[in-house]
This record gives sequence, C-alpha cells and structure tokens, in this order.
Amino acid sequence: MTPQARSGPLSDLRILDLTQALAGPFGTALLGDLGADVIKVEPPNGDMSRGLPPRPPDEESCDYGGYFASINRSKRSIVVDLKTEEGRELVLSMAEHCDAVVENARVGVMDRLGIGYDVFKERNPKIVYGAIRGFGDPRTGESPYATWPAFDVVAQSMGGFAAINGPKDGSGMPAGTSTGDIYPGTLMALGLLAAVHEARRTGEGQFFDVGMYDAVLALSEIIVWNYSYNQNVVTPRGSGHPMLCPFDIFPAKDGAISIAALTPKQWKRLCEAMGREDLIKDERTKNPVARTAHREFTIGVVAEFTLAHTRAELVAMLGGEVPLGPVNTARDVFDDPHTAARNMLPEVELPGENPTVQLPGTPIKFARTPGGIQNRPPNLDEQRAEILSELGLVDPVPGGEE
Repeated sequence: MTPQARSGPLSDLRILDLTQALAGPFGTALLGDLGADVIKVEPPNGDMSRGLPPRPPDEESCDYGGYFASINRSKRSIVVDLKTEEGRELVLSMAEHCDAVVENARVGVMDRLGIGYDVFKERNPKIVYGAIRGFGDPRTGESPYATWPAFDVVAQSMGGFAAINGPKDGSGMPAGTSTGDIYPGTLMALGLLAAVHEARRTGEGQFFDVGMYDAVLALSEIIVWNYSYNQNVVTPRGSGHPMLCPFDIFPAKDGAISIAALTPKQWKRLCEAMGREDLIKDERTKNPVARTAHREFTIGVVAEFTLAHTRAELVAMLGGEVPLGPVNTARDVFDDPHTAARNMLPEVELPGENPTVQLPGTPIKFARTPGGIQNRPPNLDEQRAEILSELGLVDPVPGGEE
C-alpha cells in the first residue's frame, strides 16, 4: 500500500525504521497501524527475527514466520548494508524525506558506523531520532550500565517488575509476555509523536531515548510510592491484590475467573449470588478494609462458590453487575465475540499459496480516521524499487539488491 492510500490519523508521517528484534519493531508497528509510512531498513540477511517459527507452509514465497509478522505488519521493507559507505549514504538520503528515524542498537553502535544522531541532524535538522536502549543513552543521562546488553527478562528484573509477580513468598517471576520489550516500544511510539509534534512547531528535531529499565520501572509504579512513603518493599502478590479484596483469580470447574467486588453494591450482589447474604454485614466482610484484614476468610468463601460453577455459569450469574472475567486461553480469545466486534484479530494474507493468518489488531480506535493493519508484513527488500522511486533516489546497488 502506497503512503497516499494509507488510512489513519498518522498518514502524513514517514518513519525510517532501523530497529530489529521486538521492542523497536513493536513500537513502529503501532505507528504503522495508525497510518504512518514505516520504511523498515534491514541488513542483507534481514531482521534477526524473520526466520523464527512458526513458519507458513509455503516458505519459498513467504520468508518470515509468525514472530516477525506480528510486529512488522503495516511496514515496507528495503535492504541496506549499513556497513558500506553506499548503504550509509542511502539511509541518510532517505532520512531527508522522513520525519523520524528509530533504532534500538546498543550505545555507540550507530555512532561508530558513522550514522548517529548528529550525522542525521546535519542532513535533516527537523529529524526526530528515537532510540531504545537497555539503560538509556548518555545523551539524556549517564547510567553505570549504559554499555550493558539487555533483553526483556533483564529489564523486567532490574526495573522491579519481576519482583512483584509470581507466587507469594517466591523470589519473583517475569511476565508471560515480553513486558520488558513491549512497554518500552509503546513508550517509544508516544515519545516519537510528541517529538514530531514539537519539531513541526519549531522546525527543529531532537534526540530522545527510552531505556528499557526506565520504562519497566515506570510500569511498576506501585513499588515506588510504597517504598517512598513508608519503606514498604512490595513482594510477589500471587493472583490477588495487597490492598483490595476480593480482587483475585478464583478457581472454577473448568478453569479460572477473576472477580473484583469492591463497592458495597458489588459485594452485596456477589453475596446474594453465593447465598451468603449474612456476609453483607458481617464484621469480617462488611467493607473493603474489613475484607482485606480477613483476606483468607473472604477468599476462601468466594473460592468455594466459584469452584462449584463453570466460568460460563459465573458469567451468566454476575456478568455486567460484578466486575469479573474468565481467564481466557488463546482459544478462548479467538472465540470471544468481543475480539470480532472490535476487529482485534484481523485476517491478513501471506505471500504465495499460504492460508490467511490472524494478527493482533490495533487497540487504538479512532471514530473519524480509523487505522488498522495497512498491509501484510513484507518479504525482505520487497518494496525497494517502490520506496526509492517515491523518494526520488537512485539505487546505488546494481540490480537493486544489496
């Protein structure tokens, strides 16, 4: 899909995407879904995630798997070898036609290649340069860990997130999804839009970064104010909440369900469904403070009730009256009418003789300028001629291949 045909509120934005792996590509995919023209610049062998499984049946026609597809939808691909002078010059020339450039290399890598922020700025003073680093970039604040490599689990651990997850009395546990990548990528997208807004107002771009450690710390805000106010170190909370009750995941006949009955009306309705109207005024359960103080008793009563019913029965009894939700597996999510109504699992065609697949839809919904997956994930270097022609650039590589 050409930039002119893209939908969404960011259809006037062009981004040069030098990111790989997960954090950066996730953030730029969000921007692409909202209409931005995201030009994915890849090394000759492609993004390191291209070949990861699961792979489609027709692998000859489609050179990427599900991991790559999920976070590189709504983008166009061009191969550029940044280790060559011609490649670096091509990227700088492309940047003259872009609003922003994004990368997630380690500190100093792009500068040593000769295409750091200062070089891009010389070619395009309005350029916004976004970087995702494990521990931030020295340009915005020196960290003793600045040169350390970092992956998702490291960010979750050092940022305080892992320490508050998992079974009670445990030593911590990372999330089931790559929070240490996904959240920094999300914040990068937000920061990029803020910086482009400011650049269009002033005519001057700038450098910004998101440290994975910093992003996870911001996400784990509960540990900060607990410790700052009274030196309370928050520990793994299990499936419940340290200050609210019931606010937990409870067993059901066929799985589990979350229930959060906090207001007097919600607690009353739950008690009625349980056949325990006596608990509405019981000193142990009459208000949130009492229920939290007598957590084991409260949780035990609710768990005894939920275990006697299926998730569907509980939803039928309490849905819409008491905040609750079944603990959904992927199969449940795919079968849920909500995801269809909200277009959260759109079907996307793959190259060649492959069946359609479903990818995550954009959770940011606009009434007047709706976004969504703009085009299927690209094969490596698929839009090379198209991109260079639009930008009025001559391909420095004979035959158009790096």
